[in-house]
Amino acid sequence: MSERSIVPRVSISVVIPVFNEAATIGQVVKRVLDCGFDAEVIVVDDASTDGTREYLKQLEHPKVRVLFHSKNRGKGAALRLGFAAARNPFVVVQDADLEYNPADYPVLLEPLIDGRADMVYGSRFLGGPHRVLLFWHYAINRMLTLLSDIIADLNLNDMETGMKAFRREKLMELRLSANRFTFEPEVTVKAARAGWRIYEVPISYSGRTYEEGKKIGWRDGVAAIAALVYYRFFD
Repeated sequence: MSERSIVPRVSISVVIPVFNEAATIGQVVKRVLDCGFDAEVIVVDDASTDGTREYLKQLEHPKVRVLFHSKNRGKGAALRLGFAAARNPFVVVQDADLEYNPADYPVLLEPLIDGRADMVYGSRFLGGPHRVLLFWHYAINRMLTLLSDIIADLNLNDMETGMKAFRREKLMELRLSANRFTFEPEVTVKAARAGWRIYEVPISYSGRTYEEGKKIGWRDGVAAIAALVYYRFFD
């Protein structure tokens, strides 16, 4: 299936959780609107304090809706609010920085559009172009994915990717509760337990350093391990 054949017919909902990304949120929204699909954009501000909130309050576009948290609750909570507001048959998770490129949506969505998949992971580790960055960040990502594969009985390469896409009807069946970055292990374990058809495709990745604004750290890795165990055996 070619990009040209799938783009005009498909409507998607793109959910963008955002916290303190004043420098990039405007560019990200523009890139999503220019992605080639009929996209509604749902931005959820997680109580930003750096000017992001003020920028979003004055943002006016017929295809953009902005929702606000009154206090910081985390990525998972922001995504749940955005998912509940989504109207279109396919839902894409898009980070508010510039690490993930909406130009990759055609390859990300193809397994959903042609009926093969219920969920698609955009993998940073399947050969797409990527910025060369920190070894230990890469190693921890791979370790978390390996543990996720063992617990969920999958063979993913990149569980922690920030670019995922879903059939909306399937997504609404999951009872999600994770508030922070533990959304990634939660949705992975629960989708596997539900017997979803899961695909993984290569995407590009323009990673940031911590000096450039990257937020996830080693504590989030520890929390992800605990979440994998919890959602597999105790939830």
